[in-house]
Amino acid sequence: MTNANKRKGTAWESAVRDYLNRELGLLDEDGRLRDPFFWGNARRPAQEGSKDVADVHVVPFVLECKYVKRSTIPGFLRQAETEADNAGFPFGVAVVKTRGVAARRGKVYFTVRTWTRIRHLLGMDTDSMRKLYGFTPFTRGIDSGRWYLRCDLDAFAALVEDVRAVYGPGVIRAVR
Repeated sequence: MTNANKRKGTAWESAVRDYLNRELGLLDEDGRLRDPFFWGNARRPAQEGSKDVADVHVVPFVLECKYVKRSTIPGFLRQAETEADNAGFPFGVAVVKTRGVAARRGKVYFTVRTWTRIRHLLGMDTDSMRKLYGFTPFTRGIDSGRWYLRCDLDAFAALVEDVRAVYGPGVIRAVR
């Protein structure tokens, strides 16, 4: 028998993947991938080797998906960024399930560094980026390593589209 928490985590990862594929227009009317070999599909990668590569890949991001009672966002973000590096992707973010609401309302967390890199790629100022995607900043003490920004998964899907529109399939090489 499978662990109940493992099942919930796997279901959350799948919900995130499916939601992003739907929002990015990658599914047909039957809910199947239009092109299973398309580079831009959101995927749940199989674990290969000794280094974890995160739960979901949606170029140019890796997503560390969490379904937990107590969130430790700075730790989740460190894990996401390590796994982005392991996978060869430029950006790692954490996606945390909000209990009792649909996947689109899941919370996507960014380090200040990652958020700033994306903002510069899009050529946006701080206020424009914050307002357009509904980012909320969180600061904890004077250590900026513990600061982060958050948006909903639906706003994140729009951000993915915008980054891809600017950089296309070469986005990983463009920002690494």
